Parts: sequence; structure tokens; C-alpha cells
Amino acid sequence: MNTQTFDQYLTDNHDRLLEDYKDFLRQPSVAATGEGMTEMAALVARRLATLGATVQIVPTEPGAPPVVWAEIGQGDKTLLIYNHYDVQPVEPLDLWESPPFEPTIRDGKIFARGAADDKGELVTRIHAIEAWLKTQGPLPFKIKWLIEGEEEISSPHLHGWIEKHRDWLVGADGCLWEFGGFDDQGRFELTMGVKGICYVELHVQGVSHDLHSSLAAIAPNAAWRLAWALNTIKGPDERILIDGYYDHVRALSPAEEAILREMPFESEKEAAFKAKWGIDSFVTGVTGYDAIKRLFFQPTATICGITSGWQGTGPKTVLPAKAMAKIDFRLVPNLTPEVVVDLLRKHLDARGFNDVEIKLLGGYRSELSDVNAGIVHACARAAERTYGQKPVKVLLSPGSGPMWSLSSFIGGVPVVCAGIGHPDTRVHSPNENTILANYYGGMRFIGALIDEFAAG
Repeated sequence: MNTQTFDQYLTDNHDRLLEDYKDFLRQPSVAATGEGMTEMAALVARRLATLGATVQIVPTEPGAPPVVWAEIGQGDKTLLIYNHYDVQPVEPLDLWESPPFEPTIRDGKIFARGAADDKGELVTRIHAIEAWLKTQGPLPFKIKWLIEGEEEISSPHLHGWIEKHRDWLVGADGCLWEFGGFDDQGRFELTMGVKGICYVELHVQGVSHDLHSSLAAIAPNAAWRLAWALNTIKGPDERILIDGYYDHVRALSPAEEAILREMPFESEKEAAFKAKWGIDSFVTGVTGYDAIKRLFFQPTATICGITSGWQGTGPKTVLPAKAMAKIDFRLVPNLTPEVVVDLLRKHLDARGFNDVEIKLLGGYRSELSDVNAGIVHACARAAERTYGQKPVKVLLSPGSGPMWSLSSFIGGVPVVCAGIGHPDTRVHSPNENTILANYYGGMRFIGALIDEFAAG
């Protein structure tokens, strides 16, 4: 790779590429409401076509956002890239310092919905490939690029699409995932997997309608019934009490444990987290390696919300007829959404809570790639070339995504997350932003990755 000509191209085309980035951010594409989705898919397809890629806009289900599929390059190796073109809703609008779909530059950052998640990552890769083609010649391997439009609503149609088009995807030598970036000390991170998720609602129906609370002496209260059921799921020591749950949590391999132990989690970093969250200690008092292991390789059970009875201002003496709780379970390898729902049903039934209804709202399996895969080493070498430091390796993102469908399901394609994010990027929140220096560095990183992945 002629790094000088590659970097010079980025410099010479700085203003045009930045305006291209802004064009992506100006186009709304909110999967939750459907706003701008057709237009955004078309914009992505047009831009990929300018690279010389073969591009298809492929439907998922009628009325659902399509997948943009692109192929470019030739060679014995294949790199699969996953991105998404949808963004989160912008509300609450009053907390934005500038309009969410009018990209604005302040203090070395670009602010807009999607500036990071995921249009920033997508545009960085498009621009880097353009620079390679203009300065280095044809790509040294094939790129297959899947860009979906429903990631922000849990990708309800993606797995079915992959099942239908599985032959397009199999045989890739590695996959570059949609997110990544830098930690709070400015260290570049490579993440090799994601936790899974199982999101459920628990519903309790007691009496036929809300009653006067004076009847509580003889009438069942749905809110108490739900509280008693919830109390069986997790103990004060944070251990999940569902029968057989931990039988499906596999042990760390020696290589995986070594990576966890190498992860920096200095006392200053712990203190910063606690100060930011307004707490004196983490759950159960964990610190250091134990906190790292809990965050990155332990399952969770989280009550996300509870609804029942009167919740307005002032008193209302009511006995609730209905109660509902939303719970997400973050999953580690071997613990699947299907297993969780089955174990939870059996657990509640065994304790006399067979009247508690479980509604599965969605889920992903966890995925963890081989920590010594070629794509991981190529990214590590590219990071050292670009940023002058060894990257921090992270086993599992505490968050979740459809990685299993593009890894184990299609034959075990190793995946790595490497991007341009930073700790205050505010994804899913007002004032989402990307540091412009990270965007420019990200293009150079992708150029180095193309070189390193080709070299093997």
C-alpha cells in the first residue's frame, strides 16, 4: 500500500467527502416510524454504485425496509462487511442543541442523528474504499457488503433474509462489524463478539377489573402477584435463580481468559464510572478483574420497566387487576433466547406461577469469534499502523446485535468490531456525535486493514 498517496487523496478530497457524510446525515431513516427508509436505502445504493460495486436493493418482507447488498473486488479472499442505514428516533427534540437532521460541526465533532450509529461507520468505509480504488488500484480481495434497515428495531427480518440468501454469504474469510471505537483513555478497541438478548414481558391478570383497595383483604392483587414472581428470578446477590440457568453458561477458554485479564480497568476508570452513575460501588462490590468478567462474560436479568395500577399524581385507592413487567436477559455463548424462555416457563410453573404469561418480544443469540482469527490479527496490525498503539481486545460487547446470523449460522465466519466511536458519542440520545479526527483516522484504518487482510 502506498500510504502517502492514499492519505493525500483523503486530504485533497476532504471537503467533498465531508459533504458526502453530511448528505447521509441529512436524510432521515428512522426504522421505528418508517420515516425516510426508502429514500435512505436508495441513497446508500447509489453511493455504493459510484465505487463500481454491483448493488441490489433486496426486499425482506412486504412493507419492511430492504437490505442493500453490494459486491466489489476480486480475489481468493472474501471480506464480509455488515452495516445498517437506519437510526434511532430523535426524541426528545428539546434536548438537541442543533436540529438532529442538520449536521453541525462544533468543537471538532459532527452532531446529527446517525453521526456515529451507523452512518458514520458506513461512510468511513465507503470513503476509504474510494480512496483505495483511486490510489492503489483494484481491491486485492472480494468485499460482500450487507447493509440492513432494521437494526435499531432488533432486525426482525434479517435472519429470514439470510436464510433465503445464505449462499451469497457463506465462505467469507472474515466479517467487519458495524461498530467499535475508542475507550475513555483513547485506546482503540477490537471487539470479537456480542452478548445475546432475550426480551420478554411478564403479564399477570388478577380480578376482572380494578377494584376499590378496601377489598384487598379477599381479592388478589396483580401487582403483588407479579412482584412475588419477579422475586424468584434474581436474588440480592445478583445471582439469577432460574433453575438450570448457569448450566448453559460455558466456561472461558484459556485464550479468552487471558484477553479478559489484559483488559485495562484501572481504579481511576472504576471511580469515573461510579462518579458518572452517582453510585458508591458496583453490584456486589466487584472491582478489577471480577468487574470486567461480570460486564463482559456474565449473563444478566434486568427489569426494564413495571406497569400496574394507578401511576398518576396524588393518591387513588385502587387494587390493580393487571400487572406487567418488561425484562431483558443479556446472554453469553450457549445461552440462547429459546433456552431462556423454556427455563423461565418451567421455573415459574414449578413455583406455582403458571398463571404468569410470558410474551417473547425478540432476541439474538450471543456470538464470540475465535480470538486468534486472521481478521482479528489483520485489524490489530492495521490499528498499530494507524494509531501507533496495540489495540485493547474485548471479548464480548455488553450490547447485542444479529452477529450470530452472520457468523456461526453461515459456517463460523469470524467477526471483529472496529470503528470510530468514542465514550461520549451519545448514540440513541440527543446530540449524537462523532469526533471528526476519528472519522479521518477511521478511513486510514480501513485502508491499512485492506492491506493487512490481503497479506494475511
